[in-house]
Amino acid sequence: MYAVVDSGGKQYRVETGSTLVVDRLNAAAGATVTFDRVLLVGDEDGVTVGTPTVSGASVRGTVLEHGRGPKIIVFHFRPKAHYRRRNGQRASLTRIRIDEIATGAEKPKRASKAAEPEAEAVTAKATTTSRPAKASATAAKTPRAPRAKKTTTASESGE
Repeated sequence: MYAVVDSGGKQYRVETGSTLVVDRLNAAAGATVTFDRVLLVGDEDGVTVGTPTVSGASVRGTVLEHGRGPKIIVFHFRPKAHYRRRNGQRASLTRIRIDEIATGAEKPKRASKAAEPEAEAVTAKATTTSRPAKASATAAKTPRAPRAKKTTTASESGE
């Protein structure tokens, strides 16, 4: 069984027993963390996709350690201006071991096959309605008379 969880604006695919490195969480080492934003759950029966999350599903894990990621160099350079700036940055991270993936409630059962065609017929009928024509609004308008062309005399043109 696997799941896709959302933590810190990023999505992670997790399985039971795997380790996960996420942005630093406010939990002590050894504490239990629960991810409630489960976007997808997959098992041998199939895949359940949430809208936007799977209702009742959660992922539970244990915080192993807090640490820092590798140093990333940020270098700004503008040619021909003698402008060079060098900065470094290291992300604060948390390593988590995934203990359990709970799917919550059972999957909803589908309606019977006999009820489905009636529902489709109702929606098809509602979408094929026609609109009344706007003939009266366009017939009431009369065309405008063409504009007369402006002629210039020799005294107006500056000759």
